Amino acid sequence: MTGVPGRAGVVVIGGGVMGTSIAYHLARAGVADVVLVERDELASGSTSRAAGGVRAQFSDELNIQLGARSLEAFARFGEETGHDIGLHRVGYLFLLSTPEEVEAFEAGVRLQNGLGVPSRMLDPAEARRLSPLITTDGLLAAAFSPDDGHCTPEAVVHGYAAAARRHGVKVVRHCEVTGLETRGDDITAVVTDLGRIDTSAVVCAAGAWSRAVGAMAGVDLPVEPLRRQIAVTEPVPDLPPGLPMTIDFTSSLYFHTEGPGLLVGMSDPDETTGFATETHDRWIPRLCEAMEHRAPALLDLRRTGGWAGLYEITPDHNALIGEASSVSRFLYATGFSGHGFLQGPAVGEVVRDLFLGHDPFVDITPLRAERFAADALRPEVNCV
Repeated sequence: MTGVPGRAGVVVIGGGVMGTSIAYHLARAGVADVVLVERDELASGSTSRAAGGVRAQFSDELNIQLGARSLEAFARFGEETGHDIGLHRVGYLFLLSTPEEVEAFEAGVRLQNGLGVPSRMLDPAEARRLSPLITTDGLLAAAFSPDDGHCTPEAVVHGYAAAARRHGVKVVRHCEVTGLETRGDDITAVVTDLGRIDTSAVVCAAGAWSRAVGAMAGVDLPVEPLRRQIAVTEPVPDLPPGLPMTIDFTSSLYFHTEGPGLLVGMSDPDETTGFATETHDRWIPRLCEAMEHRAPALLDLRRTGGWAGLYEITPDHNALIGEASSVSRFLYATGFSGHGFLQGPAVGEVVRDLFLGHDPFVDITPLRAERFAADALRPEVNCV
């Protein structure tokens, strides 16, 4: 007994939100013999370390559409899968402190509104009414969408995995992919430490580890891992129940409710790429500086926990979604640069349609990995 099926119609590599969503959508569409392999526990990679934000406020039309479609799926997730994901649609509030930021977000709001997203610009006083922990010193404006919010990433993964199993997906945990076998330009098998799976189709949803998986098929997936850290605070008295996910765009400081306290994070420009996920305190002075400037009330809160996880960064901070042209059939959905969790439901639909040869609800051709060789970058501005 090898622990893996000897044959599969398609093997999905990666048991985070992307892999479980793709497996679920494939099986629900009637694709037979879907096998998902995860080298550790489900959601043990980047998904479980995500901040859980869900939004459609982006600067890139494709990301807006993927975000909005996913918000619809998150809203009906409990009804569809039977799993409560703790969805709080309290909105995302971007705080803007420079004329350039204001101009960029005004353009973004126009684009979002044209695509049906109810985002709007606010003045500083309105922003503070929504998020009373901030100070408006130096604040020029804010952007807000009430449809955005946050939910629990692990719950989404386990919901998708359970629903996928009900549709016949075989989920194999503690199973590491060690190679792909090909004959000519065709994939013939996935080799794992638990045995070999004959298959003609593979989907790489391995997140920060995708570059190595792509290399097994001779496909260049330019994904680099980058550590990001999150802190959790003690309970905060009189915390507004509708506190939005609040982001100081200049510093990237963000916070949202986490139980009775707050989840707080920001980017660290001193981090270098790599797979390290140990926590450290080198980022705390910069975090405190950002708090002092924009949300001084946070400085009085004691840290009670936190964690580190990996962003999967691409050169233009936009996703890689597509099917390789050099080998048949290698599909991929990776490189989301911090907004993968929130796009998981929509990307599951997209990859399902690519696999079946159908046109997805949105044209993701611009997100193919070949764009880098063609120097056709697709920058996303609204990254945190």
